[in-house]
Amino acid sequence: MLNIAVVDDEQEAVNELKSHVKRYCDGRGIEYSLTGFTSPVKFLAGFKPEYDLVFMDIEMPDMNGMDAARNLRKMDGEVALIFVTNMAQYAIRGYDVDADDFVVKPVKYGNLEIKLDRILKKHIKKDRPHVTVYENGEVKYLSIAEIRYVEVIKHNIIYHVADGTYEKRGVLKSEAALFSANGFAQCNKSCLVNLSYVLGISGYVLHVAKSRGAKEYDELSVSHPRKKEFVHTLNKYLEEHL
Repeated sequence: MLNIAVVDDEQEAVNELKSHVKRYCDGRGIEYSLTGFTSPVKFLAGFKPEYDLVFMDIEMPDMNGMDAARNLRKMDGEVALIFVTNMAQYAIRGYDVDADDFVVKPVKYGNLEIKLDRILKKHIKKDRPHVTVYENGEVKYLSIAEIRYVEVIKHNIIYHVADGTYEKRGVLKSEAALFSANGFAQCNKSCLVNLSYVLGISGYVLHVAKSRGAKEYDELSVSHPRKKEFVHTLNKYLEEHL
């Protein structure tokens, strides 16, 4: 599944680009999810690091595309990014935000097709790490990056995300390797924490943001036997990501 966002303040431009992307994916048998946004502010306000590719218009009234891209990169350093612009010279600055390419309006399908072939081959190498849960009888894939912390209560694994929780039967040991390899650390015998959500630690109390960039937080306990290793892992993570 290829998850794609189109951000442009002109609805007509959003529709045109979505039509081209649909043609591209349908022609290659690619499963995809395609979402349009007419405001970069709204796109970023509800952002979760679940997109594989983002098309970003540069000239928008409430926030220009360059500033939006800088904010995007703070939340997701991996997503492929293509600028959309009326004037090619504006897109030259794209290297500042690690943009992959740009397309000039009005977007021509043939030009877009060539760029997508190159970017998907280079950038979209594999599915992002995820876990599978069931909600109302349906399968749901949770991106590891959007999970704030994982805890086990009475043989139920509970995944805490910004908009709520998801559960399944299991033990923490079965999750430890996957999550430890993706920026999590164990703060007590029953809880793994996404280090990118940690706001701070006070004594044996850990502050974990309720959503990315939020000041509100949940308080989790850090056990005495695990505190030294946890703090070491957290400091190492912060050194590498700040």
